[in-house]
Amino acid sequence: MSATAELEALLFEVGGRTFGVRSGDVLELLRSVSIRPLPSAPSAVEGVVNVRGQVVPVIDIRARFGLPSKPLSVTDHFLLVQAGHRRVILRVDRAVEVKTVSLKATGEVAPELHHVAGVCPVAGDLIVIYDLPRFLSGPESVALEAALSASPAK
Repeated sequence: MSATAELEALLFEVGGRTFGVRSGDVLELLRSVSIRPLPSAPSAVEGVVNVRGQVVPVIDIRARFGLPSKPLSVTDHFLLVQAGHRRVILRVDRAVEVKTVSLKATGEVAPELHHVAGVCPVAGDLIVIYDLPRFLSGPESVALEAALSASPAK
């Protein structure tokens, strides 16, 4: 039997679907800006942006979720989040709301979904809540470190 826990989540939309992350992992909501390519970065990384002097990788959330890509829009939102030891940006279509949800762990049902914290019912839908510290795999984290170290953008 899977465990259920209450948690506060930031819900956001990507490709007409709603997803979420723990609100405690969200540092800031930003307007979208031009994304600079990061050569040799893993496919999950769209590029980098400068946030007050800090080079921050932008995660290609659409690719991670298996959704079709779309060009950057001025209406997109950037979620500056703490993903384990690293700050990253998630480019989303829009942030929706912060909501307390009942999270049902998925580990027993789908252990291969290591980057998913669980699922929760919201307004007749089932929302996936992502585990940001595990969002990038070990090899992706290593490749990102190498790409950032080699980048002249830093």
